[in-house]
Amino acid sequence: MIAVSISADEIRGMSKEDRMKLLQELRTELMKIKAQATIGTLDKPHRIKQIRKTIARVLTIEREEELRTRRGEEKRK
Repeated sequence: MIAVSISADEIRGMSKEDRMKLLQELRTELMKIKAQATIGTLDKPHRIKQIRKTIARVLTIEREEELRTRRGEEKRK
């Protein structure tokens, strides 16, 4: 089970590779939990919301990094 409640500061402190690995693990975990919900064996339904928010947090930080890199390149031109 993955620690779902990861703060944005902790995610920003990770390397790009670590963030991508975390994102993949979260997506896998979300698929498993959704399957459990469909079957009816899900113990903690609130984890779906937590995982979705953490995925969004990781993607947002990735986008911020991408834009920061682009802006740096544009200023050099």
